[in-house]
Parts: sequence; structure tokens; C-alpha cells
Amino acid sequence: MDKIEGESSESVAQKTRGKKRAFNTDTMEVDMPAVKPKQIKSEIRKVPVPAHRYTPLKESWMKVYTPIVEHLDLQIRFNLSTRNVEIRAGSKMVESAYLQKAEDFVRAFVCGFEIEDALALIRLEDLFIDSFEVQDVKPLKGDHLSRAIGRLAGKGGRTKFTIENSTKTRIVLADSKIHILGSYQNIQLAKRALCNLILGTPPSKVYGTLRTMASRSSDQF
Repeated sequence: MDKIEGESSESVAQKTRGKKRAFNTDTMEVDMPAVKPKQIKSEIRKVPVPAHRYTPLKESWMKVYTPIVEHLDLQIRFNLSTRNVEIRAGSKMVESAYLQKAEDFVRAFVCGFEIEDALALIRLEDLFIDSFEVQDVKPLKGDHLSRAIGRLAGKGGRTKFTIENSTKTRIVLADSKIHILGSYQNIQLAKRALCNLILGTPPSKVYGTLRTMASRSSDQF
């Protein structure tokens, strides 16, 4: 009985030693257990598409699809059930900056920018999209709101084009929403001009202010 009890205690000790980290007497190192790499789920970016942009997206799908798949090595699809454009990384490791660029590119097209202008978000750095509403600047309703939007566009879009050329930005007027694409500094210049027009400043005065501010910014560089 004593022998059996002795053997059982040794076997228990061996089992307990097996659970601990093994010690290699030759190299005087502790053998660490192998750790399995964690499987990281690929990140998905979703861009909702409003109803009035379905047809333009369908007609220009290949122009949207090609730069994202070929240049950024990402996967893209349009989910019919949720009506979102979904972007995710493929089998290759992709930088998160590429995902952000692809999302900004699709979002710019959904906002109403031309494909050629939206592509600048992929090709260039330090470009952004800023959006705001006319009511954020001044609470207007009815005809007053319509006249404010008309002042922003100008006759034949002249005012909008002048602001775009002076500030090196692109502007989309979507009803009472305004979207601006450009660098941070240029967006602020364009936004200030648009806010002045909403508040009732004459376009001629806004043009003069834009020329002065544009010349100052060019002199700084």
C-alpha cells in the first residue's frame, strides 16, 4: 500500500509539472507555450446612398469600382437590402488610410461631386469634405431660403464658379445642404464667402474679399 501511495504521489507531481512551463537545462531557458495568432475580422466601411443618387451610382459604377479595387486593393459592393456601399480590405493586409480614402471618395460622389473631382481624394493628400446647411448660418424658411440658395449659385452658376476658382475648391449645392471639397485652409475661405452670401452680403463685396484673401494665402506660400 505504501508503494502504491508513493507512485500515485509521483504521478500527481508529474502531472502538475506538466502543466507548468518546461525548463530546458541545456539552454537554461524556459520553454514558452505556443500562442495562436488571433484572427482579426476585416473592417467594413459603409456609405449610405440616398434615393436620388441611385441612378448616377449605377451609371458610373465602373468608374467608382475601378480605382478602389485596382489602385487601393480593396473590395467594394452595393448592398441592395441596406442600400449602402460597403468597402472592406481583401485577403491582403491594407493600411487603414486606404480604407479612409476609399470611403471619402465614395462619400464625395454620393454628395454630388463629379468622379474626376472625387478622385483627387485618392490621389492627393490633405483633402477633405466639409458639409453644412443654410439654416446653420441663418434660420431661413420659404422664399427667404430659396433666395439665399439663389445668391449662392448666382446667375448661371457664376457666383459658385467664382468662389471655386478663387479658393481652389469644389462646391455642391444640394437644396439647403452645401458640400465643399478641398484643403482645410481653402475650405475655410470658401465657407466664409458662402456664409457672407447667406447673411445677405452683396456678391461684389464677397468677390473683393475673396481676391484679397486669396492673394494673401498665395503670398504665404
